[in-house]
Amino acid sequence: MMAHVLAFASPLQGHLSPMLKLAEALAIEGLLVTFLTTEHVYHKLGGADAPLCRRRQGLRLRSVPDGLPADHPRLAGHLWEIMQSLRDTSGEKYRELLVPLGKEEPDGWPPVTCTIVDALLSFAAEELGIPVMAFRAGSPCSFWAYFFVPKLIEQGEIPFPEGCDMDELVRGVPGMEGLLRRRDLPGFCRAKDANDPIIQATMLTTQWNPRARGLIFNSVEPMDAAVLAHIRTICPVTYTVGPLHNLVRALDPAHIATAGLWRENQTCLAWLDAQPSKSVVFVSFGSLAVLSRAQLLEFWHGLLNTRHRFLWVIRPDLLDETGGPGDLPFELTQEAKEKGCLVVEWAPQQAVLAHPAVGAFLTHSGWNSTLESIGAGVPMVCWPLFFDQTLNSRYVSEVWRAGVDMKDTCDRATVEKMVRAVMEGEAAAELRRNAAALAEMVRSCVGEGGSSRVGLEKLVQAIRAMSSGE
Repeated sequence: MMAHVLAFASPLQGHLSPMLKLAEALAIEGLLVTFLTTEHVYHKLGGADAPLCRRRQGLRLRSVPDGLPADHPRLAGHLWEIMQSLRDTSGEKYRELLVPLGKEEPDGWPPVTCTIVDALLSFAAEELGIPVMAFRAGSPCSFWAYFFVPKLIEQGEIPFPEGCDMDELVRGVPGMEGLLRRRDLPGFCRAKDANDPIIQATMLTTQWNPRARGLIFNSVEPMDAAVLAHIRTICPVTYTVGPLHNLVRALDPAHIATAGLWRENQTCLAWLDAQPSKSVVFVSFGSLAVLSRAQLLEFWHGLLNTRHRFLWVIRPDLLDETGGPGDLPFELTQEAKEKGCLVVEWAPQQAVLAHPAVGAFLTHSGWNSTLESIGAGVPMVCWPLFFDQTLNSRYVSEVWRAGVDMKDTCDRATVEKMVRAVMEGEAAAELRRNAAALAEMVRSCVGEGGSSRVGLEKLVQAIRAMSSGE
């Protein structure tokens, strides 16, 4: 039977983007792929006639309801509400798409023979006997730490004791004993109660992964070799196929980047064209981070005090109050005109990071942003907030040594100090050399015979074997 993969993605920008890239990579390799997401995201991408589907033969979009009203904002502050509603309402439609073997769909596509499910969607594990693989949109190091949350709770390391030393090492995660401090664990570990719903949901979404037919990471084998060796002790069939945006471009040099949930403002590229090489600090805190006005102003003053040029992405929902960039104090906006460029809504991040004018990336350390910065050879100033970000930032600074970690602080003096550390002097030059070496490693891994290319080939072979009943 012809292999037909149904890829079920979470409706979050950071999960949607790599899963779309994985769907494209599988389609390029000759598989039929149905990309499944919520009705809201489906329409944002263009529906059945989406440009992506017109460009990529063998790839189509389908949707399930998320159970929320049409006027629901679906913004950063509603993450858990969105995921809970999706879990409660999408199951029936999801099962309808898993056509029983032996029946064709009305448009002539064969039945689904394999599913690849976002690891957050534990409710969409194996249905109707159809094999399921788990896709982790986050980093391998975060998965490994998440997997040991039950053990950390059992040992009394979580929740953290009142008034504890946040720099004390955590010893319950094999292979990370001398690396992880309390402050490097995900933000939910700071909850006062082990029964916190986010802790419980995270354990649920992690513990089912070893039961899947395979575990797929948007990662680079040599970069994460040590932690992947640990992961394979519980998930022997683990594939590394990243960075997926680099891999798809290597497979198809004519590839056009897929639009996401935010409308990209391309005008910043012309501004970058007018700036000197390596002179600009790119600032973006991803699709979910929310800043207080006080935090935003500390970043603002810190950036201005460095006297370096900066390009700052300010989403409409970046502030935790009503209002947007137009509400910034007048004197700051006037001063920024000389050195800065503000992007309202979203920037074409991959193009920005690849631009020769960009010298550093002030980032929330989401895994996509981390991989995009590594692929472009741009050193990072990491200001993580939650989930895998706090682990990613620790690895950036202490394992890959391609940036500095600024977690848990954002006063203007620290912002200025950290930006200068990646933009000025010999220490910055060393970070740039390390970042350039990582970028070269990425190019090798996604190229012909590289580990990510081989990982994709093995994944395709496994899907075809499952589809033929082997």
